[in-house]
Amino acid sequence: MEKIYLAIAFTPLIGAIIAGFWGAKIGRAGAHWVTSVGVGISAFLSIIVLLGFITGSREVFNGSVYTWMISDGITFEVGFLVDPLTAMMMAVVTFVSFCVHIYTIGYMAHDEENWPDGSKAGINSYQRFFSYISLFTFSMLLLVMSNNFMQLFFGWEAVGLVSYLLIGFWSTRETAVFANMKAFLVNRVGDFGFMLGIAAVAMYFNTVDYAEAFAKAPELANIQIQICGDTSWSLMTVICILLFVGAMGKSAQMPLHVWLPDSMEGPTPISALIHAATMVTAGIFMVARMSPLYELSETALSFILIIGATTAFFTGLIGLVQNDIKRVVAYSTLSQLGYMAVALGASAYAAGMFHLMTHAFFKALLFLAAGSVIIAMHHEQDMRKMGGLKKYMPITYWTSLIGSLALIGLPGFSGFFSKDSIIEAVHHSHIPGAGYAYLMVILGVFITALYSFRMFFMVFHGEERMDEHTKHHLHESPKVVTTPLIMLAIPSVLIGSLTISGIVFGDWFKDVIYVAPAHDVLKEIGFHGTIGFFFHGLFGLPTLLAAAGVGVAYMIYIKNPELADKIKRVASPLHTLLEKKYFFDELYQTIFAGGSRLLGKVFWKVGDQILIDGLIVNGSAKSVGFIAGVVRQIQTGYLYHYAFAMILGLLLLLALFVN
Repeated sequence: MEKIYLAIAFTPLIGAIIAGFWGAKIGRAGAHWVTSVGVGISAFLSIIVLLGFITGSREVFNGSVYTWMISDGITFEVGFLVDPLTAMMMAVVTFVSFCVHIYTIGYMAHDEENWPDGSKAGINSYQRFFSYISLFTFSMLLLVMSNNFMQLFFGWEAVGLVSYLLIGFWSTRETAVFANMKAFLVNRVGDFGFMLGIAAVAMYFNTVDYAEAFAKAPELANIQIQICGDTSWSLMTVICILLFVGAMGKSAQMPLHVWLPDSMEGPTPISALIHAATMVTAGIFMVARMSPLYELSETALSFILIIGATTAFFTGLIGLVQNDIKRVVAYSTLSQLGYMAVALGASAYAAGMFHLMTHAFFKALLFLAAGSVIIAMHHEQDMRKMGGLKKYMPITYWTSLIGSLALIGLPGFSGFFSKDSIIEAVHHSHIPGAGYAYLMVILGVFITALYSFRMFFMVFHGEERMDEHTKHHLHESPKVVTTPLIMLAIPSVLIGSLTISGIVFGDWFKDVIYVAPAHDVLKEIGFHGTIGFFFHGLFGLPTLLAAAGVGVAYMIYIKNPELADKIKRVASPLHTLLEKKYFFDELYQTIFAGGSRLLGKVFWKVGDQILIDGLIVNGSAKSVGFIAGVVRQIQTGYLYHYAFAMILGLLLLLALFVN
């Protein structure tokens, strides 16, 4: 059994190593074949594992693969924990990654055009890109399959490192370099909190193994600690909030969300891989995995609930004013991650993971469809220069429509079941902040539908706003691009209805996710089956708000296109606020970036110029020169001067000895 798990984790790594180190020898075809086959094998085996849990033929595996070190009674090891939660994540990550690998063959076919003439960075860039995305898949599998905090942290950091390489892949572009540095630094803030949380677990639990830590957690639930002064803090609350700070960075929760929209500077396949099933969902998965800890701190749950609700609504508003097709989808991702965090805060972990799964398919679909449009538009991403693409790109059109309908939660589509599960769970929650969260997520439904179909109508309907040269060459993307769209469109429609009964209301996460009886909001929902849930939500408030959002988008962007400019003029202050993204970037640039530069300038002026150069280097040289100048006066060349000095020295020594 251990061998199949090793194969799942390491076949993408093998492909990444071959494509990375021998890419020049095996060529483009060799690179995309070896990595795609590696990830394909991993996806196939992951689905087999998942089916084993569905049929009941596979048991939970929790074992060590390699013991690295034992220090002070704490064992640090590489190990796997494969249960229904892990199996679901493995299948989603590898399947989406496999689709992205296939798509990348077409999308990056002419990557040499993205590099300046004579750029050495562009040599073998195609092979290097495939190596990176395969390595990214391995890093995510390392994270989700871990059975201990040490391996979780290594996978966590590996995902961050590879995302840095991928976001800044086009390294000759200043915007790409700025974006990957921004992502790296913002995630370091979150990761610092995450590391402190793991350190607290190791310190108080005396273990980094999940099973041991979860077993000891109830004994430490009432422990109070002093962090600063005499104020007492709940140990469990401190640990859970610190761990969630890490999730805020990885899963882009406000105020650590600023890196994710800028990551659009990377190639589109990476946008799908990072924002759909992998990096940004790592934090959501981590909190669900740590449910035995979080259920012991209502304060931490309330904190997550409020942060998630704020992210869901306010980042969705920013999507209304974006004109870059990829950035609209990026802000959609931010909003949906907020929904997932809300589910976690309401103790509806199953609903949060369910939305993670459904979102992975339709969000990857939307990103790849956006990439298909960008290819057809000769890498133009401004939606104001598009329009009327339906007749030129029928496959991209229909798959984009499916992805958009799943995103807004049209009854029957996967997003309907997962998003409504979260809304119903929050509505029944009694965690402090649940009322605020419910208001935010219910209003977010309208906002989601409005920005989603604003994008859809501006791109595929209405007046053709592209130039004549682009219009003349418009056509559907090649099959290597459209096939992954179709592969992702199928689960975007079906996966929700097929799995809601088992995942949300069944026992799929039994003995995997722990929910305290007082927090079990999913049991309070009175309709559990697919049919019952469908008919309950068919005319529910979320569906009506989604329909209203589509209707408003239609009226503004199809029936009265000039109305958008009028609204922009009337609501100019609000539009500016959203366009500036609440001035978070300016604030961080001024306080943190500017403050760091000011601090560096102080160290340079005071520490380097005055202290080191002025006092130590130049000062020591001047001191030596001064002393040498004084001592030089003693060297007169007269013998009686030296004899007199020797007599004085002898008298001084005698005086010292006598005393």
